[in-house]
Amino acid sequence: MTLAEQLECLRRGTAEIITEAELFSKLEQYRPLVIKAGFDPTAPDLHLGHTVLLRKLRQFQDLGHKVIFLIGDATALVGDPSGQSKMRKRMTWDEVEGNADTYVNQVGKILDVRDPAKFQMVRNSRWFVGADRSRGGFPPFTFETLVDLTSRYTVARLLERDDFQKRMKAGQEVSMLELFYPLMQGYDSVQIAQGHNGHCDVELGGTDQKFNLLVGRDLQRSYGQEPQVVITMPLLEGTDGVQKMSKSLGNHIGINEPPGEMFGKLMSIPDTLIVKYFTLLTDVETSRIAELERQLNERAVNPRDAKADLAVELVTRYHDAAAARQAKAEFFKVFSQRQPPSEMPAVTLTAGPDGAVNLVELLVAQGLSKTKNDARRLLRQGGVKLNGTVLTRPSLPLAESAGVLQVGSRHFRKLLPALRLH
Repeated sequence: MTLAEQLECLRRGTAEIITEAELFSKLEQYRPLVIKAGFDPTAPDLHLGHTVLLRKLRQFQDLGHKVIFLIGDATALVGDPSGQSKMRKRMTWDEVEGNADTYVNQVGKILDVRDPAKFQMVRNSRWFVGADRSRGGFPPFTFETLVDLTSRYTVARLLERDDFQKRMKAGQEVSMLELFYPLMQGYDSVQIAQGHNGHCDVELGGTDQKFNLLVGRDLQRSYGQEPQVVITMPLLEGTDGVQKMSKSLGNHIGINEPPGEMFGKLMSIPDTLIVKYFTLLTDVETSRIAELERQLNERAVNPRDAKADLAVELVTRYHDAAAARQAKAEFFKVFSQRQPPSEMPAVTLTAGPDGAVNLVELLVAQGLSKTKNDARRLLRQGGVKLNGTVLTRPSLPLAESAGVLQVGSRHFRKLLPALRLH
């Protein structure tokens, strides 16, 4: 592959490359570049939003470069202010470490984690907190280090970022921790370069990370290093089609979710996201995606069919082709033929002294509603069915409770009545 072809491959799906000329110049050196991307483990499990960056990292690996998968366990304690209208809730070390473990276990679904020449996992607690310092060879982060780092940037420049400007205009506070976050992310690049012969060549991040990424360039210059190329990737909207995919918002699609769940969630995305999902999440040729976009605009193809193709593509990628075929068959069995799925969780029911099953408590216990109020709302709005019959009452006689419980369009339970409690 020529350098021009490599650059064209790396351009796919990007929002901005700062600068493309610098990236081309680095590629011309014909050495393995050091490519960094940081992931703060603020919630467990990787989702498709994370894979936008991970897939771009994999492209660099396939071209022979080394990826630094940086787990921001120290920065997660501070909380990235990017795109936030208020300060994030502080996390504990135990929460961060538990979340980070899921990233470690799942990242191999996208990246080549077996070849040390192409992959290294690093936690930034190694230089900010001192964990594993003896193995990593990083100097301790002392008060002197803090003074030196903060002397290299001004508060005025940090306050230029749009997030802070909007919050201050709205009368919202900006904490000292949040001001320090961009410096921490930039210092990550400085430390990576010091451990790789002065090279941290490229950093990837979402478009909301641009300010932090540029701070990294500035800090590298300040420390006498060659500045990193910044590549920003578009943010992936979640299943609601509005907000950035996030587990905390409940609009995420996890890469470890069961095939049927993944397929169903992908079928639920708005039609307007079909092309974007194909572009950022698959390897389908750009010419085919352009043709699909034309057909969708001209209504020459049913969006449902396009989403089914997308779902098959992604379920195959994160599971296998057989699982994708089965998930598709089950989906259309449930939604087109109005039949329950072949397999579903079974729940053994018990009744109280009145001989009835409390549906509100059942929905919450099964994770089918978040709260009792939410469960009552589902019942009032006709969102709960038993054997196809809408349930509106908050309880049901145990003798009448056997069968298939359906909540919404995608959630099913097989109800098995048990003995009455006395």
